[in-house]
Amino acid sequence: MEIKIAPSILASNLAMLGEEGRRMQAAGADMLHVDIMDGHFVPNLSFGPALTAALHRACGLALDVHLMLCDPLRYLQDFAKAGAAVITFHAEADSPLSDTLDAIHALGCRAGLVLKPATPAETVFPYLSRCETVMVMTVEPGFGGQTFMPDMLSKISAVRREALRQGLSPDIEVDGGIDCHTAQQAAAAGANLLVAGSALFGERDYAKAVSRLRAAARAAQK
Repeated sequence: MEIKIAPSILASNLAMLGEEGRRMQAAGADMLHVDIMDGHFVPNLSFGPALTAALHRACGLALDVHLMLCDPLRYLQDFAKAGAAVITFHAEADSPLSDTLDAIHALGCRAGLVLKPATPAETVFPYLSRCETVMVMTVEPGFGGQTFMPDMLSKISAVRREALRQGLSPDIEVDGGIDCHTAQQAAAAGANLLVAGSALFGERDYAKAVSRLRAAARAAQK
C-alpha cells in the first residue's frame, strides 16, 4: 500500500502553526495530523475547532483530526466545518461507535477508529467496512515524545490481516514514537500511514526528513 506521512502539528513550533504546515506541505507530507485533547479522555489539552479552522485556511494539506475526547459525537460537526478531511475517534470513548462513524460520513469526512495500547485489535473488526482508517496507538495517548511500544506490532498485523480477509484496504495508521527505525517495523507489520512528531519537526530540513521516513517504510514493504 502507498506509504503516507502525516506530521503531527502538536510537535511543531506552535507560535508559527500556519508556516509550519506550509513547510510540511512543501516538504511532501501527505496530510497534517491534528491531535484534539479534552483533558478528560486523556490528561492533556490541545487544540479546538477555531485553531483547526485557522490551520486549514493557512495550509493546503488535508487535516487528519484525531479526537481524544470522551464524547466525540458531540463535536463532529464543529471539526468537519473546521476543515477536517479525516476524523478518527477512540473505540474506548463514550459515543456509540456505529452512530459516530455514520455521523462522520454524513458530514462528508473519512472516518476511522483508534485503539489504545490495551484495547485488542478485535474491537474494530465488526466496523472495518465502515472505516477508511484504523489507527493503532503505539504509545499511551495524550503526550508527545514517548517511546514506541514494539508489542503493538502484532496488533497492526492483526488489523491488516482481518482487513484483507474481509477484502478491505483501509489505511492502517500508527501514532507514537515513529522514527525511521520504528517506521520500518510498523510498515513491515502492515501500517501505511505514519504519524510522526519530533522525527520530522525536530529536523532542520523537513523535505529530507519526510523523504527519509517514507523511504524507510517503503523499504520494509519489499
